[in-house]
Amino acid sequence: MSSLFIFGLLIALMLTGMPISIALGMTVLTFIYTMTNVPTESVALKLFTGIDNFEIMAIPFFILAGNFLTHGGVARRMINFATSMVGHWHGGLGLAGVMACALFAAVSGSSPATVIAIGSIMMPAMVKQGFPKRFGAGVITTSGALGILIPPSIVMVIYCVATGGSVALDPAGLRVSSASVGQMFMAGVIPGIMLATLLGLTTFYRAWKNDYPRLPRASWTERFVAFQKCMWGLLLILIVLGGIYAGLFTPTEAAAVSAVYAFVIAVFVYKDMGLRDVPKVLLGSANMSAMILYIITNAVLFSFLMANENIPQHIAAWITSVGVDWIIFLLIVNVLLLIAGNVMEASSIVLIMAPILFPVAVKLGIHPVHLGILMVVNMEVGMCHPPVGLNLYVASGIAKMGITELTIAVWPWLLTMLIFLGVVTYVPEISLWLPRALGML
Repeated sequence: MSSLFIFGLLIALMLTGMPISIALGMTVLTFIYTMTNVPTESVALKLFTGIDNFEIMAIPFFILAGNFLTHGGVARRMINFATSMVGHWHGGLGLAGVMACALFAAVSGSSPATVIAIGSIMMPAMVKQGFPKRFGAGVITTSGALGILIPPSIVMVIYCVATGGSVALDPAGLRVSSASVGQMFMAGVIPGIMLATLLGLTTFYRAWKNDYPRLPRASWTERFVAFQKCMWGLLLILIVLGGIYAGLFTPTEAAAVSAVYAFVIAVFVYKDMGLRDVPKVLLGSANMSAMILYIITNAVLFSFLMANENIPQHIAAWITSVGVDWIIFLLIVNVLLLIAGNVMEASSIVLIMAPILFPVAVKLGIHPVHLGILMVVNMEVGMCHPPVGLNLYVASGIAKMGITELTIAVWPWLLTMLIFLGVVTYVPEISLWLPRALGML
C-alpha cells in the first residue's frame, strides 16, 4: 500500500505539469505527514545533508568546464581535426561530426553542450556542402548523446550520488556497495568508443548509399597541424582520466582541475574568450548547476523515504520469489527506462530509479557498474526521441526544423542506439572489462 500511494501520488503530480523536483518533494512531505510518524525535523535535516556530498561537487565543475570549452573555440578545432582525418570518406562531414562529438564528449560531460558546440558549426557546413538537412540533424542529434556515455559524464556522477552509500546483498549473501565515480568513468570508455563507431558506420552506409559529398583527402601535414591546434583541448582527456587512474586526484578534484584548465586554455591559450566573457559563463553554469542540485536534493529526500519504508528490499524479495532471473529483469529495466524517457529528463530518471533498481539488481547478481552503464545508455536513447528528448529540442533550434521532422530524421541512428543497448545489456564485459583490467573492480 505504501508503494502504491507513493508512486501513484508522484505520477499524479507529474501529470498536472508540476516540475519533477517539486513533485518529488510534495510526495515525500504528503506521505510523511499522513502515513508515518517520522518527525518533520528529519526532513529538514535530510534536505541539508542530501547535497552534503563530496562527489556532488563534481557536477558544477564539469558543467563549468564544458561551458568554457563550448565558448572557447575548442569545438571548432576538434571539428577541423576530425574533418582532416575522415573527411575524404563517404559522408565525410557527417563522419567528422560523429568523431568531433566523441572528442568533445570526452571533455564536456554533457550531451546538450556537445550538440550545441558541434552542431552549431557542423550543421550549416553540411547543408552548404550539399548534404540534406535531415541527414546532418540526425547525425549530430544522436552523436551528441555520447556526451553522457564517454567520460567524464555528469549523468554517471548523478548515478553514483543516487546510489551512494547503498549496500545490498548479492545471491551469495555478500554485501555489495555502490559504484564509484572512477569505476563508472573507466567503464564508459569501451561502450562509448563502440557506440561512436556504430554511429559512424550508420553514417557511412547512408552516405555511401545516397552518394553524398566527400571532401578532398587531407595531407598528413594538414592533419598534424590540425592535431596541434586541438591538442590543448584533447589533453583534458588525459588529465581527467589519467589523473583519476594514477591516483593523483579524486573524480571531484579532477572536475575542479578540468574547470581551471578549460578556463586557462579558452582565455589565455586559444584567446577565443576575453576576461569580460567569463562572468557570463560563470552565471550560466551556476544557473544550470542550481537546477540540477535542486532536483538532486528532492530526489535524495525521495530515496530516504523509499529506504525508510524498505520498498526496494520488498521489490527485490518479490522479484526473486516469482522466479524472475537477471535476463528478464534487465529486459524489464530497459522497457521501464525507455518509457520513463518519454516523460522525464535523464537526471530525474536516474535519481528516482537508481536507488530502487540497485538492490534488486545486486540480488540477481548484476554488477552495480553494469547497471549504471545500462542506465546511461537508456538515457542516451531518451535524449533523442520525443516528447522530452533534450537533444531534439537543442538540435531543432540549431537546424531550424520542427520536432516531428527531426524525429523522423534521427530514426536510422536511433535504431542503431537501440541495437547497441541490447548488446550492452546482455554482454556485461563490455562495461566491466576495462575497470577490471585496471584493478578497479
